[in-house]
Amino acid sequence: MDPLSGQRMKLLWLLTLPLYLVSSMAQLTSPDILTLLEFKKGIKQDPTGYILNSWNEESIDFNGCPSSWNGIVCNGGNVAGIVLDNLNIIGNVDLSVFANLTKLLNLSMSNNSITGKIPDNIADFKNLQYLDISGNSFFDALPADIGKLQTLQNLSLAGNNFSGSIPDSIGGLVSIQSLDLSRNYLSGPLPSSLTDLRNLVSLNVSYNSFTKGIPSGFEQISTLEVLDLHQNQLDGVIDDKFLLLSRAVHIDFSGNLLTSSSSQKQKFLFGVPDTKYLNLSNNQFTGSLVNGGGLSSFGNLKVLDLSYNQLSGELPEFNFFYDLEVLRLGNNMFTGFIPNGLLRGDPLVITELDLSANNLSGPISMIMSTTLRILNLSSNAITGELPLLTGSCSLLDLSGNQLSGNLSAIAKWGNAIEFLDLSQNQLTGPLPEATSQFLRLNYLNLSHNFLVDTLPTVLTQYPKLRTLDLSFNQFNGPLLTDLLISPTLQELHLQNNLLVGSVKFSPPSPNEPNLQVLDLSGNQFNGTFPSEFGSLSGLQILNISQNNFSSSLPDAMTELASLISLDISLNHFTGPLPENFPNTLESFNASYNDLSGLIPVNLRKFPDSSFHPGNSRLQFPNGPPGSSPSQYPRKPIKTVIKLAVIIPCVAAVVILILLAFSIHYKRISKRRASLDNSAKKDVRTRSLPESAGFKSRDNGGALVVSADDLMSSRKGSSSEIISPDEKMAAVTGFSPSKNSQFSWSPDSGEFVPENLGKLDVQSPDRLAGELHFLDNTIVLTPEELSRAPAEVLGRSSHGTSYKATLDNGVVLTVKWLREGVAKPRKEFAKEAKKFANIRHPNVVGLRGYYWGPTQHEKLILSDYISPGSLASFLYDRPGRKGPPLTWAQRLKITVDVARGLNYLHFDRAVPHGNLKATNILLDGSDLNARISDYCLHRLMTQAGTIEQILDAGVLGYRAPELASAKKPSPSFKSDVYSFGVILLEVLTGKCAGDVVSGEEGGVDLTDWVRLRVAEGRGSDCFDVVMLLEIGIQEVEKGMKEVLGIALRCIRSVSERPGIKTVYEDLSSI
Repeated sequence: MDPLSGQRMKLLWLLTLPLYLVSSMAQLTSPDILTLLEFKKGIKQDPTGYILNSWNEESIDFNGCPSSWNGIVCNGGNVAGIVLDNLNIIGNVDLSVFANLTKLLNLSMSNNSITGKIPDNIADFKNLQYLDISGNSFFDALPADIGKLQTLQNLSLAGNNFSGSIPDSIGGLVSIQSLDLSRNYLSGPLPSSLTDLRNLVSLNVSYNSFTKGIPSGFEQISTLEVLDLHQNQLDGVIDDKFLLLSRAVHIDFSGNLLTSSSSQKQKFLFGVPDTKYLNLSNNQFTGSLVNGGGLSSFGNLKVLDLSYNQLSGELPEFNFFYDLEVLRLGNNMFTGFIPNGLLRGDPLVITELDLSANNLSGPISMIMSTTLRILNLSSNAITGELPLLTGSCSLLDLSGNQLSGNLSAIAKWGNAIEFLDLSQNQLTGPLPEATSQFLRLNYLNLSHNFLVDTLPTVLTQYPKLRTLDLSFNQFNGPLLTDLLISPTLQELHLQNNLLVGSVKFSPPSPNEPNLQVLDLSGNQFNGTFPSEFGSLSGLQILNISQNNFSSSLPDAMTELASLISLDISLNHFTGPLPENFPNTLESFNASYNDLSGLIPVNLRKFPDSSFHPGNSRLQFPNGPPGSSPSQYPRKPIKTVIKLAVIIPCVAAVVILILLAFSIHYKRISKRRASLDNSAKKDVRTRSLPESAGFKSRDNGGALVVSADDLMSSRKGSSSEIISPDEKMAAVTGFSPSKNSQFSWSPDSGEFVPENLGKLDVQSPDRLAGELHFLDNTIVLTPEELSRAPAEVLGRSSHGTSYKATLDNGVVLTVKWLREGVAKPRKEFAKEAKKFANIRHPNVVGLRGYYWGPTQHEKLILSDYISPGSLASFLYDRPGRKGPPLTWAQRLKITVDVARGLNYLHFDRAVPHGNLKATNILLDGSDLNARISDYCLHRLMTQAGTIEQILDAGVLGYRAPELASAKKPSPSFKSDVYSFGVILLEVLTGKCAGDVVSGEEGGVDLTDWVRLRVAEGRGSDCFDVVMLLEIGIQEVEKGMKEVLGIALRCIRSVSERPGIKTVYEDLSSI
């Protein structure tokens, strides 16, 4: 190259360099780039590096728009789209910066963990057509200017924490086609301006707290296809004109408070000509489906769900539902026979039919439909024998009816069945061997019948069987051990039968066993604990309680690496407990055996009730949990301080004694002279425990009550708090009347006496009646019980509770039923025997009862649980036990209680009947929750049950339907209501009986929470002691989910969920 050419090249380079510099500077100062970099500052975590590793100055394009950045869509030199969906991004962002993107059409960042607000300058997003920030944690109210986005076609704010009402300006979204505001905390009425959105195709505002009626005019939106308003609190009626004229193909109004109009009560549905999906379930609709000539034509309807309402009358034939595929009418009050056409098929093409939980009756001869796949007729009054044919059903649920006869008919059923539930009927006879055609069967439940004979080997030949439940029958003979090593079977329930013999495993199979749940409790198995159980590596729940197993426990049982729950109680095991149980173990019960030695280290986390009663030679090295001294050394207290504390206490006790004698003297002076002397003598000589048939710890004299006991609830398995009159009895020997009633004042933590009187009971020093035990492991005579040292635990509407320590060290809770509340002896004994099989880690075990010669001597014996009740740990009042409960502890307690209730409702088919915070006992240092005082209404007269329900009303736990009933009786749904109230107590730290003061004046706890939620201030309800935890996003989200569950539990009975749903929802948090 010649020198001249070289000089020209240098000159050209020098002229070009400034252009490059200017171009680069223009890139760095581009408003769109600066806007994106400003947004990037709010991103705290970006697990995939999608933004943080891509959005940087080094990768800027030359045209002013960074098209090479991830998630950025450019149109010329401007940003036209930002797409950041499903990236698990965490951040607190300022959306207002995007107003600088003048050409922005699409903003989508769904399914992340981003917080922030919709900015007040949202109207500046003038060209925005698509906005999706669903599935995040955005909060606050919707700004009024959101209605100025006239170009917006799609708006999705679902799954966030928005609160407040929808602004009326929403009607200004003239171009909107899809509007999704579901799964937030929005409240107030739906604005009528929603019906002005003439281009609307889909509207979803489900899972909020909207109130009042549905705005009229939706039928005038000709483009509307989807209208989803479910799970709100909308009330009023549905306009017949809407159903007849609406062109929406998908309508879901379920889970609200809607009622029937006067015309709908005569004939509920007139027709929905264009609708394909109609869901009106979980409301308060009444009326009949038929009126004269049956139903009108329903054109294109494919899914009709009217379940969980109060519809009644007989069912029509549904002849004109030519396209109907799914019909759900469960949980109503329909009566009469099931229409033949529904089970026959032609011309109907129904694939799913749910008529469960009604009052339908009559027999079912045959199911001949070739399209029907799911048939649920459970919980009705269907009689007769099993149907001869089941058509093409893959799911068949006939449980909870009155079917009788044997099981021979199932030998002719088709092989399409995958789910079969015939439980809770009156079926008899053996299970036939000739049923090997069920090659697709994966669930079989024949529990709670009267089936007999040995277990047929055909049970081992179902190649896809996962769950087998034959519990609560009368099967006998040996166990089919091939079931234990089945490669498909996951759950095996054989409890409460008459199975005998030892458990012997078959030779090893080449297939890995898959068993996860095994319940053999309540049989007559004997022999040793099979070491082969160790081969069941996937076993999570093992219950072999209430059998006759003996000998020592093998080390092989510690090989169950996945074990969560183990119950070996009520057997005859001896020797030490094996070491090295898996750390996965959450529930353990070895009580009522003859084990000995020290409790292994990794089992010491469980409460004393997991090992005792029974096992008198099995010990904790330093005493049971909670009994050891404090781990922190305490400084000696100076003598001056001791005197400063003791002297005022002594003075206070003296004043109490003088006050008690003064009150007592005034009452006695009013009585007749003939009774005066005997009453005074009675006061001087009687002690409270002896009047209950027990003796005090000092074998005489009055029961000693500490000052601390006077101010707070007792330690132990008390479900009540000691009353003032019992405090008086402790120091004077005076006892309250057996007929007096007490209401708990949540402000003071004490009982307030009503109708005080004198307990005029002359109990003998020894119990002279009969003791009846619900199991054969506890040995005790009435005389031994008489001399057991007793400590008053508390009093309720139906009696007084004591802590009784037997000679062998076993501690029991003894409930002395008040005179007049117990049923006659024969009925009482019949009901009491049903408690024998109630054994669960979250339910306090009942051990027996005493029937005395006089009317007032009725005692119930149960396990003693310490350190105390949920109420004693939860409420912020003097005497609260321990520090405030953490959110993790509270959530665990609610799950424990739901699990126990689920067991009572489904495994034992009985409601609790008296659920409240004082009947939830916390066991051991882990505070495992166990529910007590369950099903006592089954032992009491109607008057006693009514009194118990009235007491629940005073304390704030009574379901509304019980208040209005002439003869109220506890139910599954009333239990759910009480549990919902307890959930609110756990969240708020307040007592259900409190009168909560606020802007609205004094209201009860449930109304106070409802008002706060309706105002969009649900978070204000949470207990202030959890303030630091509320700042954690996961904790706050969990609290809000539990609040939503609680609010569903306290809805009206027709829309209240079952405890199974509640338990599953809580467990998933």
